Amino acid sequence: MIIQEILDLARAQGVMIATAESCTGGMVSAALTDLPGSSDVLERGFVTYSNNAKKEQLGVSPDTLETQGAVSERTAREMAEGALSHSHADLAVSITGIAGPGASDHKPEGRVCFGLARNGLKTFTETKEFGAQGRAEVRRLSRDHALALLKRALN
Repeated sequence: MIIQEILDLARAQGVMIATAESCTGGMVSAALTDLPGSSDVLERGFVTYSNNAKKEQLGVSPDTLETQGAVSERTAREMAEGALSHSHADLAVSITGIAGPGASDHKPEGRVCFGLARNGLKTFTETKEFGAQGRAEVRRLSRDHALALLKRALN
């Protein structure tokens, strides 16, 4: 089970994890806390659904949100890096996207941007196009992808 693997790897390395979630609303943190003993590994989770929350809790730049939008790799990068700088974590994953239903003016339903930040390393970002599969499915796929990113970072 991927969650147990993440917890075991992080525990063995002494790594604390933070999450910064928008469209998933805390699903990654919830998945990590499904197993007992996760408090050794999960430092905290930020659910920053609004742009104000992204700015206030994670330090995402107003300029980034205005020029790139909330659903962008730049925002995902700033969310992940903000989760590190606003916590005692060593590793952070971020998620921001359009779960649907419906697209925004410039971005399609199912577009989700991810960030992965680790102290001392360059932040990784990527965009996944999950398509218009429905809100629940896009959120599930986003959660699972974020967990896979965490596992990859710990291997």
